[in-house]
Amino acid sequence: MKIIIAGCGKVGQALTEKLTKEGNEITVIDLKADIVSEMANQHDSMGIVGNGASHSIQSEAGIEKADLFIAVTGSDELNLLCCLLAKKAGDCQTIARVRNPEYSREINYIKEELGLALVINPEHAAAMEIARVLRFPSAIKIDTFAKGRVELLKFRIQEDSVLNDMTVMDISSRLHCDILVCAVERGEEVFIPRGNFILRERDIVSIIAAPKNASEFFKKIGVVTNQVKDTIIAGGGSIAYYLADILLQMGIKVKIIDKNLDRCEHLCELLPKADIIHGDASDQNLLLEEGIETAASFVALTNMDEENILLSLLAKKKSKAKVVTKINRIAFDEVIGGLELDTILYPKNVTAEYIIRFVRAMKNSIGSNVETLYRIIENKAEALEFIIREQSDVVGKPLVQLKIKKDIQVACIYRNRKVIIPRGSDEMQVGDSVIIVTTKTGLNDIDDIISK
Repeated sequence: MKIIIAGCGKVGQALTEKLTKEGNEITVIDLKADIVSEMANQHDSMGIVGNGASHSIQSEAGIEKADLFIAVTGSDELNLLCCLLAKKAGDCQTIARVRNPEYSREINYIKEELGLALVINPEHAAAMEIARVLRFPSAIKIDTFAKGRVELLKFRIQEDSVLNDMTVMDISSRLHCDILVCAVERGEEVFIPRGNFILRERDIVSIIAAPKNASEFFKKIGVVTNQVKDTIIAGGGSIAYYLADILLQMGIKVKIIDKNLDRCEHLCELLPKADIIHGDASDQNLLLEEGIETAASFVALTNMDEENILLSLLAKKKSKAKVVTKINRIAFDEVIGGLELDTILYPKNVTAEYIIRFVRAMKNSIGSNVETLYRIIENKAEALEFIIREQSDVVGKPLVQLKIKKDIQVACIYRNRKVIIPRGSDEMQVGDSVIIVTTKTGLNDIDDIISK
C-alpha cells in the first residue's frame, strides 16, 4: 500500500518503522528537514520537507496515487485540515489524530462530516488500555477479539503457582479449564509453546479464552480476578482525566495528585466525584499520607519517564497495589523489563497499533483479511484475527492435517457466537473468525500460516 504520513513525532516514527517492515510504501512529511532525512534513511522511506496541509506538498508526496493518508502532527486542527485536503486531492482513506477533549465529544460528527476513515485520540486509547488492566489486575495486559467475546490475557507465574513445572498439555486435564497458552516469555526468549512445553516460575504467559473461562482459570490457579476498588494516579494530564472518568463510571474510587494548582482546579470541575490533591507525587511522605500503602492500584502518569519508573518502584515496595507505568521516550526495553514493573504503557505504541490494525484490515486478499492485530510482545510476537470470507487452502481440513509453519499457532476459532479453543481435529470454516498467534511478522492472509 502507498501511505503518506504527515508528522514525524513519536507516533509518526513508530508508524513509519512498523508499516515499512510490513512492506508498505511510505512517504513522510514534516517541517523539520533533519528529522525527515533521518526517517528516510532509517526506514527506507520517501521524505518531503514542508507543511502537510499544503496541496503542492501533498501532490509532491504522491497524494493522487496514495491509498491512505495519516495525519499525526502536534495540532488537531492541522491534522483535520490535512485529511480534508487529502480526501479532496487523492480520494484516499484518511486517519487523523485528535487529542483535544472538547473535540472528543464530537468525534463521530467530525468523522462523518469530513469523511475520515478513523479518528484516534491517543490519550483516550491509552486510558482505555489502563482501565482494562485495572478491571482485571492480575493481568499485565488484556486484548480483545471477536468484538469482546474472546480475550488474550498476559500474566506472570508467581513462585507458589500451581502452574510451576506443569506442561501446557496438562492444564486442560488437571485444571479442567478451556483455555489455550499461546505465548511464553522467558527472559529474552519468546516461545509459541507446544503441548510438552514446561512452564516455569517468573514466565510471562499469554492465554486466550472466552472471558468467563479466563476468570474460571485464574480462580483455579489462585489469582485475584476482581477489579480494583480504588486507585491513586500520579499526574493530572489528559490520560489521567480520561482514565479517571472511565474508572469512576466503573465504580472505582479515584485520587489524582498533581503539582499544578490551575490543573487541579480544572480537574475538580471536570471530575467532581474524584479526589484531587494539589502536591508533588514524587514526595514520599505525601504518597504515604494519601494511602499508597493500602491502595489497590497505582498509576504513574507524570510527564517524566524517570519519575514514573521511580514512583512505580516505590509503590511496589510500599504496597501490594497493581502498578501501571507510562513511558513516553525511554527505549531501554531490556533494562525496564528487568525491573518487573507490572504493566508498562507506551502511548505511542497504543496509537500505532490502532492504526496498524486498520491498515491490516485494508490489505485483504483471497477473501480473507486481518480484522484485528495486537503486538502481544513488542517486536517479538503478535496476535491476528482473520475473517474467513470464502474457500481457501485452510478451510475444511482438520488442523492436524495442515502443514502449519513453525512458530505459528491457531489459538482460537469463533463460530456462531461460540468460542472454540482448537484441538487437532477441529477445522476452520467459511465465516469463522480465527485468531493466530505468531513470532513471524507480515501475515496478510489466513493461507500464509501454511507451507505450500
